[in-house]
Amino acid sequence: MTDTSAQSPDPILQEGVDVAEAVSGNVSESERILLELERRAINVPVDYYSVSRPGILFGYQQMSRRFVAALANADRFPLAEQRILDVGCAWGNWLLELEIWGARQENLAGLDLEPHRAAIAAGRLPAADIRAGSATELPWPDASFDVVLLGTVFSSILDAETKRRGAEEVTRVLAPDGMVLWYDFFRDNPKNRNVRGVRADEISTLFPALGISLRRVTLAPPIARRLASWSWTGCLLLESTKVLNTHYLGVFTKRSADRPV
Repeated sequence: MTDTSAQSPDPILQEGVDVAEAVSGNVSESERILLELERRAINVPVDYYSVSRPGILFGYQQMSRRFVAALANADRFPLAEQRILDVGCAWGNWLLELEIWGARQENLAGLDLEPHRAAIAAGRLPAADIRAGSATELPWPDASFDVVLLGTVFSSILDAETKRRGAEEVTRVLAPDGMVLWYDFFRDNPKNRNVRGVRADEISTLFPALGISLRRVTLAPPIARRLASWSWTGCLLLESTKVLNTHYLGVFTKRSADRPV
């Protein structure tokens, strides 16, 4: 068997389906994303995102801390009565975290484009409402959720119309006084054309009906992977400067005034 991890120090960057082919119309946007997920499943070692790796653990802990702070600042705790949707839920990891933080499983919902991942999430959270499908057609009524989580979803969508429809659907299912918790790249990765950073002006265009508060977070993962093994404090200091950060943490609300992240 070929050892892909030995061939490349960063196997997630190996190219999959050509973006130009998708743009030309030969591959639909949903098909392109599914092909990219399949490529990653083949090329990326199973332990690539393991928290046993210091850089991954650093990013996970920082992300968890910021999610909790954002929910607390938005007065969402206790989470027991909050109806929460994770769009692009994958295997349900963040839904499980939300349950640990106090959410009731029966108030949780998730959607993933890849049916096998959605099935795994449903098995891990049997009382939650987990479904397979596209973010452009969310299978829930208007105003169904108090919190919608969007974690690295829109950077994986390259087609502008698909992004627009997905944003409209998220806004539609968000309850009055609800919030979107956003976490995604704002920088492009020049080595991976299958993802594209989503900048502040594009976010404002996608969600015109929502108040938007953004904060630059997350030390660039290639740097964190190398530095965390040597100095956790160094990672914290570099991240605090925001110069080498790659993601936005955002809180979008239907209120007239933004709340801080």
